[in-house]
This record gives sequence, structure tokens and C-alpha cells, in this order.
Amino acid sequence: MAGTTVEWYDFFLYGVAAAVVFPAVFFPSDDPAVGTLLALGTFAIGFVARPIGGLVFGHYGDLIGRKKLLVISLLMMGVATFAIGLLPGYATIGVAAPLLLIVLRLVQGFALGGEWGGAVLLVSEHGDAARRGYWASLPQAGVPIGQLLANGLLFLLAAVQDEQSFASWGWRIPFLLSAVLVLIGLYVRLSVEESPVFKAAQAKAAELAAAGQKESMPIVEVFRRYPREVFTAMGARFAENVSYYVFTIVITTYVTQRLDLSSSFVLGAVLISAAVHVVTIPIWGALSDRFGRKPVYLFGAAGVGVWAFVFIALVDTGNFALTVLAVAGGLMFHGAMYGPQAAFLSELFGTKVRYSGVSIGYQLASVAAGGLAPVIAVALYTQFDSGYAVSVYVALTALLTIVAVASYGETRHRDLAEDPALTRVRH
Repeated sequence: MAGTTVEWYDFFLYGVAAAVVFPAVFFPSDDPAVGTLLALGTFAIGFVARPIGGLVFGHYGDLIGRKKLLVISLLMMGVATFAIGLLPGYATIGVAAPLLLIVLRLVQGFALGGEWGGAVLLVSEHGDAARRGYWASLPQAGVPIGQLLANGLLFLLAAVQDEQSFASWGWRIPFLLSAVLVLIGLYVRLSVEESPVFKAAQAKAAELAAAGQKESMPIVEVFRRYPREVFTAMGARFAENVSYYVFTIVITTYVTQRLDLSSSFVLGAVLISAAVHVVTIPIWGALSDRFGRKPVYLFGAAGVGVWAFVFIALVDTGNFALTVLAVAGGLMFHGAMYGPQAAFLSELFGTKVRYSGVSIGYQLASVAAGGLAPVIAVALYTQFDSGYAVSVYVALTALLTIVAVASYGETRHRDLAEDPALTRVRH
């Protein structure tokens, strides 16, 4: 949870800055909308690198262990984020500024691609099977905690500084402070033991190797034996990923540009809502232990599909309290998907390919879903001159997720030490 908080603090810090600050610093344009789209385009580039990171980290995580790869991902993310805080703007070094920003964003995406799978597996494979949904949801709660820290620092700086100071140097402070969080995260991660389920699987693999039986590469095994599970994981991710970025990132550009309200207004609303999100995610995870992954997940998917329309209606009022309600309500439904998600995806794959499987399914969906969501959403409300175009977009992704999750069986009673592919054949 601590490491995940740090990683997502870094990643979300970029997302908020891309919407609020980067258009002027790295992509100056006569048309603010063009600068914003370019900045959000670099946000999407980070998602392109995530499947590559998922493949690399997943492969080695299944071969040598979850812990080692988690330490490497944390270091990569921290170095890239710190470097962004030192990067000169377009006015200083010209086109080199956005190019270097893109490189650092790719490093962030690559590191994050390997982060999620390792973090949730380390908890899922350690925890009590009867409460796996709850325990595995705790690293998930690290995501809104990271956003809480990112938005909180940016909100504080935007509130105490004038717009010029914040745009010129104030925004850099949270990026540089990530170095402190990385040291804390490293201390925690280095003290954690390797997953006992992975140790047992590794010992069994060693016995088979000694007997002359050679195993295929994890990535090959995933696509050969678990194609349905990969697509189920991707489908499950779609509405969760798109809705999250609409509720927390797109709203920053929508409120500041379309409604002409201050950045502190929207950052404050997201800040309060992220606190609600932190509390609700473990609750939904615990409920999935009692009622099953599917019912809770489907409730969340249907909820965001409907709430997307309420969300725009509330935000369009320009009222702060109603904007908080809009974001908090959206994140509450989102949590119903995100809380059970870690356990659900972990239960789809066998131990020796689990890191690769969850990372591939999770990160491939991130490219088409979360990575493009800000760009698509901004283009939609700009083209149609209405936020409800974004609501339709979210609703369609919710339908896709509902189909993906509803068409797969319940997984909460699966034993992680067993191979789901063999269980599926037997049944």
C-alpha cells in the first residue's frame, strides 16, 4: 500500500499538472484547447509504455519473484518524477522540453506497468483466502491516497501562490518532494518477504526442471492457456479506467476551461472526493468476500454508467458542494469495481504466470481506456459543446465491462495455489 501510494502519487501528479500547468509550460499555443490536448497527449503516452512494462516486469516477476521487481519499479518511477520537477520549460530550451517530458513520461508508464501486478499479488498471495478481497483492496486504496497527496499539494500551492508563481515554479515542488516518498516506500518494500505461494510454485518448478521438464516462458503460457482470462481482465478494466480519469482528470480541464472556474476550485473538489474513495475501496473489497466479486463489480459498472449523466448535471451548476457530490458519487461507484478488482484478476491466473497475466490484462486495457480517456473526453465536449457527450462515452464503456464480467464465472472461492485453467477444464 505504501509503495503503491508513492507510485500513483507520481503518476497522478503528472496527470493533474498536464491538465492545469503543462499546456503553458511545455506546449504554448494561441489556442488553449490545443495546448491542453497536446499536454494530455503526453499523459496518454505514459499508458502506451504500460503494457511493455507489464510484459517485462510480469515475465521476470514470475521467474524471480514479486518483491525484487517492485523495488525496481519504485526506483524508476521516483527518478523520472524527480527529473520532471527539474525540467526546463519550452521558453528556456525550446522543443527539447516537450521531447524530454515525453521520455520521462514513458519511463513513468513503463515503471507503473510493472507496479500494479506485483503489488496486488504480493498481498493476494500472502493473505487469508476468506478475506482476500479485503486484503487485496488495500494496495488499491493506495491509488486514491497517492492522488490525495498529489492533488493536496497542488491545491495548497495553488491556494497560497498567485497564478504566475504557481505556473513558473510552484508546480515543481510536489515533483521534487516525490524523492522523500520514494525513500519511505523503499524502506517498506525491502522489509517485506516474498509471497509464500510464489515460493512454493518456484520450488515445484525447480523439481520439474531437475527432472528434465522445461517450462515455457510465462508470457507464452498466458496467451496459450488463458486467452479468455486476458480478455475478461481487459473488459473488466474498461469502465473502471475510463470513469476514473473522467471523474478526476478530465474534470480539471472541463471546469477550468469550459466553466471558467479556478484550478483551486476543482482541485479542492477532487481532493475531498479522493478521501471518500480511500474509505470506500476496502469496504467494497470486503463486500466482495461476502457476496462475490461479480455482484459488487457489476453494481459499480452499472453505477458509473448512470452516474456519468448525474455527474455532468451537478458539475455544470458551478456550485462547489454539488461538484464535490458529483466527483465523490462517481468515485464511490468506481470503488465498487476497483475494490474487488485486485482479488478478481489475481484469481484468473495460475501462480507461475499470474504476474504476467494480471499485468497484461490490466495494462493493455489501460492504453485503450484510461490512456485515451482524457483526450477523447476533451475532444467530445469540445466538438459537441456539451459535457453529456462524455457521459455517453462513459456509459458505453460501462456496458462493455458489464458484458465482460457477467459472462465469466464467480472466482472468490478459487485457491491461488491451484491452476485455474485445469480447474476450468475439470468443471
